[in-house]
Amino acid sequence: MEIEIATIGGYEEVGRQMTAVRAGDDIVIFDMGLNLSKVLIHDNIRTEGMHSLDLIDMGAIPDDRVMSDLEGDVKAIVPTHGHLDHIGAISKLAHRYDAPIVATPFTLELVKGELEEEGKFNTENELVAMDAGETMSIGDSGAVELEFVNVTHSIIQAINPVLHTPEGAVVYGLDKRMDHTPVIGDPIDMERFREIGREGEGVLCYIEDCTNANKKGRTPSENVAREHLRDVLYSMEDYDGGIVATTFSSHIARVKSLIEFARDIDRTPILLGRSMETYSGTAKQIGVDFPSDVEMVGYRQSIEQTFERIMNEGKENFLPVVTGHQGEPRATLTRMGRGETPYELEDGDKVVFSARVIPEPTNEGQRYQAEKLLRMQGARIYDDVHVSGHLCQEGHYEMLDALQPEHVIPAHQNMSGFSGYVDLATNQGYKLGRDLHVTSNGNVIQLV
Repeated sequence: MEIEIATIGGYEEVGRQMTAVRAGDDIVIFDMGLNLSKVLIHDNIRTEGMHSLDLIDMGAIPDDRVMSDLEGDVKAIVPTHGHLDHIGAISKLAHRYDAPIVATPFTLELVKGELEEEGKFNTENELVAMDAGETMSIGDSGAVELEFVNVTHSIIQAINPVLHTPEGAVVYGLDKRMDHTPVIGDPIDMERFREIGREGEGVLCYIEDCTNANKKGRTPSENVAREHLRDVLYSMEDYDGGIVATTFSSHIARVKSLIEFARDIDRTPILLGRSMETYSGTAKQIGVDFPSDVEMVGYRQSIEQTFERIMNEGKENFLPVVTGHQGEPRATLTRMGRGETPYELEDGDKVVFSARVIPEPTNEGQRYQAEKLLRMQGARIYDDVHVSGHLCQEGHYEMLDALQPEHVIPAHQNMSGFSGYVDLATNQGYKLGRDLHVTSNGNVIQLV
């Protein structure tokens, strides 16, 4: 059976992930993501009403025209988790393919939200929920099967999909860390990865996320971040001024910890910002272990009214958890820094960033500016109360040992970001141009 990999997006940057695997006449697409920085750099742009070709030209979504080079039919579109760099282009591209969108329940609900907000295209693809540990047949031959393997990441219900073919398995390994003690959900299923590496024809190809491939050591568990956050917030228990926290809205486990520790220090947590309401509301909706009684406020006018109430009742009684950890210009925290909200920051007030800056020039510049504005208001910054959602080098070694893949394709980075992974894969006996394939967007790699 012929096996081809089309590396469509995310092979020259972090963002707009999209990869297609052709097994015989059947094609499965993994991820359709947005490069958010390409959108943020344009002030006040709204992607909902834009045409996909304009967004492709901007470099904001994958250029999927290479799909015409693949001889087969798309049988499934599989987003691995709910981050926008993996689902943000589904509303713009999925309607081109007569195939179901298959994802875990939480991811699928987020995709539904993206499709409902879309103003240009009508997407009628069937939406199919599949849990980690489950499989489904691909195509009519019965020779190709899709499996979801549970992984841990900075969002709940993340999976690594595996396409089982007669020539071996293709493992799409993007976006995970090895967390054996997660705050929400099950640990990473390393036992299943080891089984896949040793059963049948083994692993034909492993496509790997290289975000932290230049970093030595091991990525800590989310429980480490939780204890760091507990320590920071408990240290503020006697402070009688304002405390504000920000984190990734999609990081449900982190938001849950913030809510719990706010209550431990006798403050009422309130989630403020549209994406906070979207992600946490979705988690509650599908029955995730998440506080059911926390207040969520999404729209600008309601946020202003909530800030007025906080000021009237006393900042010392509340802990707003707000959007804006990357310094996004329209986010709640950035507007607070500019003095555009009723919440008055004063000398000594605490701002906790439970997030790292995404290492990309647009984000770094915006975050720098946001912190400057907050400090000018008198705020004291607590930075980097966080752990990454991506493997560092020791995790990569462990995955290669578990899967023992015949071919490896680095992804989710640019060329300099690939360098650490190329070094460690070379140390494990892989060779550039033979079985280690450093590629770019728009290429097709024929493996069989």
